[in-house]
Amino acid sequence: LTSTLLFMVTPKSPLSFEEINSSIINHPSNETFTKNGYLPLYIAHPKAKIVIIGQAPGRLAQDSSKPWNDKSGDRLREWLGVDETTFYNQEYFSHLPMDFYFPGKSKNGDLPPRKDFATQWHPQLLSLMPEIQLYLLIGQYSQMYYCGRNSGNLSQRVLNQPLLKSKGYFCLPHPSPRNFMWYLKNSWFESQTLPLLKEHVNTLLYT
Repeated sequence: LTSTLLFMVTPKSPLSFEEINSSIINHPSNETFTKNGYLPLYIAHPKAKIVIIGQAPGRLAQDSSKPWNDKSGDRLREWLGVDETTFYNQEYFSHLPMDFYFPGKSKNGDLPPRKDFATQWHPQLLSLMPEIQLYLLIGQYSQMYYCGRNSGNLSQRVLNQPLLKSKGYFCLPHPSPRNFMWYLKNSWFESQTLPLLKEHVNTLLYT
């Protein structure tokens, strides 16, 4: 008689936050940033309730090692109705931009985030953040990635909050001062969207 040996395959355990961070730093695609002394700029915490997903760190944020540490961040905090202490409380907010490094400048602003960066790192980090109830998707890059390219243009996505709410998504324009024309053309944003946003954030954080 011959015996059959059964080999049990043990599922691979997910990486820890520390292991993921090391993987990002040591990944070949980030070698230039690492050599120049830049660390990936993001905040991820297992108890966070809201995750802010923007484009990529600006130069000021990258140099200060602090997400949204610029005029855009000031405006975003005003939109959310929170102060800096609350905004940087890791048990309230996590920050996962579409790229964790400043991509450089173009003629019309910052360069876009690298296309495959979020695909590689967001799922790993979000799998360790079970308390997330709200994804704040800021700007077209995060919205096209999470909502899909057929979700309309920026104005349509921001208007369609009730349709996106079931997925936990809330779409916002980028709070950059460069977007002043969009704010002027869409006056409803301040009167309709921002009160809804502030109410939603307040409910998640304090009830």
